Amino acid sequence: MCDLEPKAAIEASAFKLHEKPAAQTKVSKYRIWDVAQKSLYLRNNQLVAGYLQGPNSALEEKISWVTNRFFEREKFPIILSIQDGRRSLACGMGDQPVLQLEDVNITELSQGGQDTTRFTFFRSYKDGMWRFESAANPGWLLCTSTHSNEPLGFTQGPDATHIVDFYFQLC
Repeated sequence: MCDLEPKAAIEASAFKLHEKPAAQTKVSKYRIWDVAQKSLYLRNNQLVAGYLQGPNSALEEKISWVTNRFFEREKFPIILSIQDGRRSLACGMGDQPVLQLEDVNITELSQGGQDTTRFTFFRSYKDGMWRFESAANPGWLLCTSTHSNEPLGFTQGPDATHIVDFYFQLC
């Protein structure tokens, strides 16, 4: 469970990640949910967004992230993972980008031992909400469906069926 913090403290802690590169990799862990209040959980090896209540709230996946120092800092590049950093979010290729979970540790990716572009997201912040753009597919944003219990994916912008704005809370 995450401790509740005032909104200003959460936002300030998120921006502290960009003050100076750390000598060692700092993994931050967050609770994330979309603006429709859907939490993230794992179902059939897919990251899904849905309304978790009561005992089901224990299913919520926490998101870990590290800064990817191999990209321009001004773009706020991060690598995202679940399950304590053991499974990383990646942008798979096809006719359109597809979100995949890969068994690659987030700390290994942060060392740059392999190409990290498909694991990297550029984060942006506006009006208390976050967006995550794929580094491998510029213009494609991480999204949830407006329907509950649907997998996360990518879209080129908010529309009637996709939500691209998220809230983060430090755990």
